[in-house]
Amino acid sequence: MTGAAPPRIFDRDRRISGLRRALVRQSQRDAARYILDDMVEDVLERLEFMRLEPDRVLVIGDWTGTLALSLGGRGAAVTEADVRTIDEEQPLDGGPYNLIVSLASVERVNDLPGALLHLHMALAPGGIMIASVVGAGSLPNLRRAMIAAEPDRPAARMHPLIDNRAASALLQRAMFGRQVVDSRTLTVAYRSLDKLVSDLRDQGLGNCLTSAAPPLDKEAVARARSAFMQTANKQGRVLEDFEIMTLTGWKA
Repeated sequence: MTGAAPPRIFDRDRRISGLRRALVRQSQRDAARYILDDMVEDVLERLEFMRLEPDRVLVIGDWTGTLALSLGGRGAAVTEADVRTIDEEQPLDGGPYNLIVSLASVERVNDLPGALLHLHMALAPGGIMIASVVGAGSLPNLRRAMIAAEPDRPAARMHPLIDNRAASALLQRAMFGRQVVDSRTLTVAYRSLDKLVSDLRDQGLGNCLTSAAPPLDKEAVARARSAFMQTANKQGRVLEDFEIMTLTGWKA
């Protein structure tokens, strides 16, 4: 007997299209990239702390190339997986790897337990997986603004996100012998709702839900903008939080 297929929450084609547009936007000098930059810096700090010098590495989702360049400079054989072509819900080729790093990627697949299991299977014994994701504590002001935009019948416009407890359970389900989940908050100041939305699009973090909601009308957009700015500080900036969650799993 086979289990039921996971619900189709995310549209992979929409996600890939958003990433392609993000790469075009990244050619602009002032394009936002702070989420991925933060994740890359954190992974490098973790590897330095663990004194880990992996021989074979798979990097998923770092379209900056920074992580592969750094690890390659340390003598590792690095394979970069393009999230526009790789399907993380399928077995991964090229293993086994001593280290697999996934950045802002697995949280937007439909079969997250299956994706983590495939990452586990692609590791060599004793190998480590580090997955950085945007966690459930992210974007509280944006969520409030979207509810204010459609107070009577709000449409689904933001992604469901995982929290620490769910992440730990997912790593256990994926058969990692040892797991650690931790999170930190990245706070960014915005002068408007439109700037936040633009930054999300720059980084390929826009909506890729299967059920695409209709565009907001002018009145709804005005309500969203007003609600977003209600928490602005004296400098006219809204401090928005991104919870960056890191899932680390060791293969026995």
